[in-house]
Amino acid sequence: MRNHTIITALLLMATLAGCNRSPGALEGTWKADGLVPMTITFRPGETETMGVIEKVDYATNGNVVKVTYKDGMMKGSAIAFTIVNQNTASNPMYTLRRIR
Repeated sequence: MRNHTIITALLLMATLAGCNRSPGALEGTWKADGLVPMTITFRPGETETMGVIEKVDYATNGNVVKVTYKDGMMKGSAIAFTIVNQNTASNPMYTLRRIR
């Protein structure tokens, strides 16, 4: 039983290790080029798009930052951004260019 508890605790820690409130390389304001051009600001624990602020969690794996929405219209959905370089990130829908 003790081994089972230790294994469960280790799995939980591994799962939570990649999730946090920091946007990492995405932190800042970006212009999205694509079907719907818009400005997106990534801040610790939230994003802001078109004046709407939504609570999020971030998970980083290598050069990919996954943004999971905790409330608002996107609640429960996640978008992964691949960091191309310091000023460019992309996903299948659009490319982000850093403006601040």
